[in-house]
Amino acid sequence: MKHFDAKGKMPSAFTVASQEELRKTLPFDDARDFEEAKKGFIAEPDYKQIMAEDGHVAWDMGSYAWLLKDVEYDSIHPSLQRQAILNMAYGLFEVVPGKIYQVRGFDLANISFIRGDTGWIVFDPLTCKETAKAALDFINEKVEKLPVVAVIYSHSHADHFGGVRGVVEEAGVLGGKVPVIAPVGFLEHACAENVYAGNAMNRRMYFQYGVLLPHSPFGHVDQSIGKNTASGTTGLIAPTRYIRKDFEELTVDGVRMEFQNTPGTEAPAEMNTWFPDLKTFWAAENITGTVHNIYTLRGALVRDALLWSKHINVALYRYGQDAQVMFSAHSWPRWGNDRIQEVMRAQRDVYAHLNNEVLHQANLGVTINEIHNVYTLPDSLKRQWAAHSYHGSEEHNSRAVMNRYLGYWDANPATLMPLSPEDSAPLYVEMMGGAKPIMEKGRELFGQGKYFLAQEILNKLVYAEPDNAEAKDLLADVFEQIGYQKESPSVRNSFLAAAFELRNGMPSGTPPSTTGPDMIRGMSTELWLNSLAISMDSTKVAGKDFVINLVTPDNDETYAIELSNSVLTNIRGELSQNPDLTITVNRADLEMVMGGASTFDELIKEGKAEFKGDRTPFDLLRGSMVKFTPDFELMPGTLPEGREKPDNKHPMQMPELGNTAGG
Repeated sequence: MKHFDAKGKMPSAFTVASQEELRKTLPFDDARDFEEAKKGFIAEPDYKQIMAEDGHVAWDMGSYAWLLKDVEYDSIHPSLQRQAILNMAYGLFEVVPGKIYQVRGFDLANISFIRGDTGWIVFDPLTCKETAKAALDFINEKVEKLPVVAVIYSHSHADHFGGVRGVVEEAGVLGGKVPVIAPVGFLEHACAENVYAGNAMNRRMYFQYGVLLPHSPFGHVDQSIGKNTASGTTGLIAPTRYIRKDFEELTVDGVRMEFQNTPGTEAPAEMNTWFPDLKTFWAAENITGTVHNIYTLRGALVRDALLWSKHINVALYRYGQDAQVMFSAHSWPRWGNDRIQEVMRAQRDVYAHLNNEVLHQANLGVTINEIHNVYTLPDSLKRQWAAHSYHGSEEHNSRAVMNRYLGYWDANPATLMPLSPEDSAPLYVEMMGGAKPIMEKGRELFGQGKYFLAQEILNKLVYAEPDNAEAKDLLADVFEQIGYQKESPSVRNSFLAAAFELRNGMPSGTPPSTTGPDMIRGMSTELWLNSLAISMDSTKVAGKDFVINLVTPDNDETYAIELSNSVLTNIRGELSQNPDLTITVNRADLEMVMGGASTFDELIKEGKAEFKGDRTPFDLLRGSMVKFTPDFELMPGTLPEGREKPDNKHPMQMPELGNTAGG
């Protein structure tokens, strides 16, 4: 198969040898995952693409058809190729006869349907409206046409709620006919987790998710918990019922369930579900066909591996002793109690081992800059597919645990406040004799398969000479071979996407909006005010001070907003006795400003907002707002010429949210 990039390289002899050795040593004789991934298959649709409402392709399963050709690709880690084939499951599957069904392969996540007394209970309605609707239409066609009587969000990531409007009308929810059930804290975290660094997260997502990489053996092959993320119309309908206790029983349309809250695992708000009458356990995204991220490369707070392990252990002892079926929001179900306990123990032990062994090594003096070269799983776990790290990786997860407990510093003063790479690199290049000997040595190391040593010196050269196309191309060649050899798609994509940008420049154009009206409604006013403080260019307000009172009568909220020392702060429930300006506007109308559909001046003209006092502080604040766009370079020398300045017609608009699909 031909490489998609004219500058792209085939796998080197060293990469081929590495893949061949892995094919001999990995436990490929254990094929149970393939049997389970096919079990219960009912039908697949006669289409491979799902179109978005605006006409673009929201989902394209057919673009990965080459994975089914029974070819071993040396440009793909053999374990990853296996996972990528498993994730080609496409269509409708029966999980529990007559009661539980899943549609898989329509999005990054699975959508699950539980048959109640009168209709479908939908678990996790995917990322976008179009894929969720297609799934609902398909089960109604192939099993039985039933109304949706309830929606359950397992957790606060977008691929588990964004398609809700494809399965239910909001009027039915607001009218009390269709409950929407979620773990406590869901709405706060669904909106807040991706606000403050959202623009940076979206740019970094180009690397982790390989957004620009063609679907090819040399590019994007899988996303570990599914093929990819759908790109359609995302939305959010707020929950009407929260699960607040550690364990909470509820009967929905005749189906008994016990919910287990598991905050702080894969998401800040997440819950498992036990179906006692069916002896079936729903593991949300806490137990899937891969070890997950403790640190997500696109950016997120570091997770607690030990707590994750303990929540799995609770589920193992509370439900795993009796469970005959385990299914989840990604991957494929497991059947039989022995098999379920095997997988639950494997993932419990991986997360616990990751936490304990990293800290064991830390207490022996191993640092954050060494742990990824030291940490390894025990052989007993390496032989279990459920313990392999596809979404996470042992390298970046081990560094994450170290960072969680000890922070980024390795206790060497030289690394506490290092020079920026572009400042230190010229000295390294000078001391190595300039670009020519570095290129010669880089080619020598590349030719020896010593890719990490090669990247060490070539990266310095590219930072020192970002316009050196020859150096960028060689570094891209190095990154490419490393990417080919990686088991984790997140890591593979990061290396291959960096290679792509070094060769071709960084992407242009605007990614799809992540901040629709549903998300705006779900955000607190405080969250918006905090985001304004981040968007404010502090140099433009230096030496200025003001106090603004904000009053939103329809929800009875007040905020005192202060600018001092080039910092914007706010406090809810307070009003200054001596404000420079008081702004009164209903929260419902303020959302028009937050969403970029209107401005304060337009609201004033329409009689929907009132300014009382001196509006100079407001104008100062508005003029200091910076519109963030994900068009900054991640690798030196990749910024295109003649970039257009972003449109800033709505400076008070909420910045684009980070895409949390996939966790």
